[in-house]
Amino acid sequence: MTRPDNGSAWVYAGFWIRVWASVIDSVLLLFLIFPLLSLIPGAARDSATASRLLSPSGRINFDALTPAPPGPLHILLYWILPAAVVMIFWLTRAATPGKMAIGARVVDAQSGERLRPGQSLLRYLGYYVSTLPLGLGLIWVGIDSRKQGWHDKLANTVVIRRRRTVEPVHFEAADESSGAHTGWNNE
Repeated sequence: MTRPDNGSAWVYAGFWIRVWASVIDSVLLLFLIFPLLSLIPGAARDSATASRLLSPSGRINFDALTPAPPGPLHILLYWILPAAVVMIFWLTRAATPGKMAIGARVVDAQSGERLRPGQSLLRYLGYYVSTLPLGLGLIWVGIDSRKQGWHDKLANTVVIRRRRTVEPVHFEAADESSGAHTGWNNE
């Protein structure tokens, strides 16, 4: 299905449910990236020696005080791989696994269709724009009437999910004359 059915009740996905989806996506990306780091020689810093402030001889280990320069493998694993995975999910499934878990989709704000490749790239780059000013562009989801963050506004996208239909609670009136007990203590 390329476009949400107009007969269904769709609503904009709000701030907190999208935070939950992001947590799920972040954990899944960690499970993908960290095993790759351990398999590729030189991709991760030697944490056994680099994290110790004092060397075994008692001298200060200056390697522990300097950050490791990002090499090509760092750029590939920390920047390009996550971006590619997220954009592939948007283009093929209209959602990342976290958004799938909450029943949400990322769609074009005007047509409701799946994202185009350029739109997907712009939305991903828009995350940086949204994050840099103290996360204000992400918090904007909680303020905006269409629940769009700055990354959504830049790429002309919205995140939607099916409205949950909640059945109201109905209680049968207890017949006081028959002495029926409702289960509540009237103390």
